[in-house]
Amino acid sequence: MAKRHLSRVHGEEAESGAPLMISYGRYWAEAFWARTRRVPEMLETATVDGLDLVLAARDAGKGMIYALPHIGNWEVAAPVSIAEGIPVVAVAEKLSNDRVTDWFIEMRAEFGIEIVLATGSTEVMRNLESALKANKAVALLSDRDLRGRGVEVEFFGEKTTLPPGPATLAIRNDAPLFPVASYFKGEGHHVVVRPAIPVPEEGTRSEKVRAMTQTLAHEFEGLIREAPDQWHLLVPNWPSDRE
Repeated sequence: MAKRHLSRVHGEEAESGAPLMISYGRYWAEAFWARTRRVPEMLETATVDGLDLVLAARDAGKGMIYALPHIGNWEVAAPVSIAEGIPVVAVAEKLSNDRVTDWFIEMRAEFGIEIVLATGSTEVMRNLESALKANKAVALLSDRDLRGRGVEVEFFGEKTTLPPGPATLAIRNDAPLFPVASYFKGEGHHVVVRPAIPVPEEGTRSEKVRAMTQTLAHEFEGLIREAPDQWHLLVPNWPSDRE
């Protein structure tokens, strides 16, 4: 599957999925290494493009949404944000093994991330909206649709679905939606924040969500093309993958 997804990005068959798996190994090594006391060390080697965008959003006081693909070490974007006075709340998948779920929550807490479990209830959306009202950042991994009931988009040349949550939150709360990627760079990390996706002036809410989610898919294409070997998406994500 790694090789298949790399082939999508490159536009030709990838020779191997090994580079991506090596990068994924680094992600897990950093996850096991992460401790609160090591965050300052991470920040010393982290660079950021687009920091002015999130600082302006912080000063506007309406909260913000970070929509991220599974690039590099996405958790590192959180301490960068927190260092600028922007707390981060993220949604985590509730796994079948509660002990593994608890470990993920504890690991992300080491990065300073407050976790809301994706239980499928309306309470999740209420918690995220409360975070935005408190001028926090809501971080959402958004390059795969776990439930398969999302918004249809074209993504790397094939129709699939992506979650509507980022755009829905942005519209309902008048909060900026920033496409964000957190890459490995040498022994450190490089975070890229893209300009907020504009809310269409015309159309119903569902039409606006669809248009913004398609724009987000195109933004993800650009971010992923910067470092395809760091795109840790290893599950079927398009209809033809499942076939």
